[in-house]
Amino acid sequence: MDLNVVSYVVYLLISVALTVWVARTLSKNGRVFLSDVMRGDEKLADAVNHLLVVGFYLVNLGFVVLYLRGDGYVETVIDLFDALSLKLGVVLLALGAMHLCNVYVLSRIRRRRMMERELTPPVPPQGWTRVADRMPPAAGQAGA
Repeated sequence: MDLNVVSYVVYLLISVALTVWVARTLSKNGRVFLSDVMRGDEKLADAVNHLLVVGFYLVNLGFVVLYLRGDGYVETVIDLFDALSLKLGVVLLALGAMHLCNVYVLSRIRRRRMMERELTPPVPPQGWTRVADRMPPAAGQAGA
């Protein structure tokens, strides 16, 4: 069998397996974070989680397929490992970059929601405080 074909098959198997593993891990462990971001709305958190997983699969698997084609012809086993290490390294960097982008966006949403919570008073205003007509003299000053 041609070593180019072997490199393609091994690259696809490892890349798809890594993408599925990362997506499942992020989906499972990110659900708690999403629930907090969505203020405890479990249905909304599940829906957003599912949409993020689908988008993650589409972007990363699309990148894996586009990056399938190699730069040169693989003639030896050393060339095979060189090609695989380069391709898999780039795929891992892309997976990490996607993860960081998702965390950044969700943390911004969470921060904005936390700021909104702090702006809302815990008890509605019940009246007005009367302002004194005149300030009392400061200590050490004689009245005029």
